[in-house]
Amino acid sequence: MTTPQQTERGVRLHAADAELTVLPDEGCRISSLRTGGTELLRQGDDFGSFVMVPWCGRTRNGRFRNGETFHQLPTDGEAAPHAMHGTVRDQPWKPVTADDRSAAFVCDLGDPWPYPGRVTQLVELAEDGSAVTLTLGVETAGPSFPAQVGWHPWFLRRLTPKGRDVELSFTAAWQEERGEDHIPTGRRIDPRPGPWDDCFGMPDGVHVTLTWPGELALTVTSPSPWAVLYDMQPEAVCVEPQSGPPNGLNSHPRLVTPLEPLELSTTWSWRPAPEAEPAAPPA
Repeated sequence: MTTPQQTERGVRLHAADAELTVLPDEGCRISSLRTGGTELLRQGDDFGSFVMVPWCGRTRNGRFRNGETFHQLPTDGEAAPHAMHGTVRDQPWKPVTADDRSAAFVCDLGDPWPYPGRVTQLVELAEDGSAVTLTLGVETAGPSFPAQVGWHPWFLRRLTPKGRDVELSFTAAWQEERGEDHIPTGRRIDPRPGPWDDCFGMPDGVHVTLTWPGELALTVTSPSPWAVLYDMQPEAVCVEPQSGPPNGLNSHPRLVTPLEPLELSTTWSWRPAPEAEPAAPPA
């Protein structure tokens, strides 16, 4: 690899007709993903695709336990009284290495997270420009601690002004019942139709396809069995692979130890999509 390719808008990668921009100073957020000149992510400082570490979604009342020790996380902001989406999305990251189509970034864990550690993100465009693979890793620089990793991409509901709304297709073994506080109750139910702000279980790995009829089909995969789907906004939809469900620091803790770091990847692959079949006339 060579020196990272810095631009005014961060680190830009390209392969074939795909272009991707990462903003290391803004939480290592992917601000743009374009294929054939078409933008796939909602634009704006709060959108694109951001990283969720060291927890995903809401942590109930901002409290979690590591062994016999309880910790309190900040709870102000959009999700109060809960803690939302981790800490590193608000921190600057450091580009480490990059070439035309891949780059690696690092960020240290620290206050308000109570344990020292390091987070890495590797971003890799496929050589033919048909996919991007993202890999997150968390290491401890001291004692073991529970953690989660995940991604929160905002895919555009419409790719073009005259295009059709995106359609989501997936198969889930279960849906986490969502409480009034938007945190799973711990009960698993049969998957229900949207609209969603819900976590789904996919034991064989995340596999969700977004189809913009006549334009593009994009498939999100990950070896993780968890994904949150959100489609309650008119401009965008979210498909969020993550290593555990919301409030997972408490319900499904995964310890990061000196011998066992936490690592997870997701791949987004795309291809042209045919026009949707017209609806059959009524009998």
